[in-house]
Amino acid sequence: MTDDEWHAHVTREAAKAIGAWLEARGRLHQAIHCLTMPELEAMAIAAISRFVVMGSERVRTKPQDDALTQFLLA
Repeated sequence: MTDDEWHAHVTREAAKAIGAWLEARGRLHQAIHCLTMPELEAMAIAAISRFVVMGSERVRTKPQDDALTQFLLA
């Protein structure tokens, strides 16, 4: 998988994590401006968590990705 393909994949997975968070709370019908700051932060945490998991898996399978390794360890 190229870096661009991986980036697109991670973006889709983060969007899915946000969607899953919204779905679990029954909020898919609400406009984004109706969400509170804690709800927005929870969505961000869900997306970031998914990125960290996927990034860690990529580093395990592609250990030469020094930039990603450094980013995850920072």
